[in-house]
Amino acid sequence: MQKIKKMMPYLVVLLITFYLLPLCMRNTGIAMILTLIVMPLLCLICSLIYGFKQGLCWLYPIAVAVLFTPTIWIYYNSSAWVYILVYAGAALIGDFVGMIACRCKAKC
Repeated sequence: MQKIKKMMPYLVVLLITFYLLPLCMRNTGIAMILTLIVMPLLCLICSLIYGFKQGLCWLYPIAVAVLFTPTIWIYYNSSAWVYILVYAGAALIGDFVGMIACRCKAKC
């Protein structure tokens, strides 16, 4: 339960990202930029910060995937299932790199 409480600020940022940014999609070009660049980048940045502060937690990428899943039915179509893997992967990579950066900082 303590780990989930520490994740909450980062998950709230991702919740806003996943549920409010799609409202800005006015055409296909903007939709592609948001889903392929902006949202994965925000996911990666939040995960880097989380990994740096809290260390590696396997629950974090799973929580990111669970947060994104309902948006498939709200904003996208069935072809958006692959984005679950993209965003969870970005969260896992960011969390891992953040943890490594924290360890390197501690050694210096």
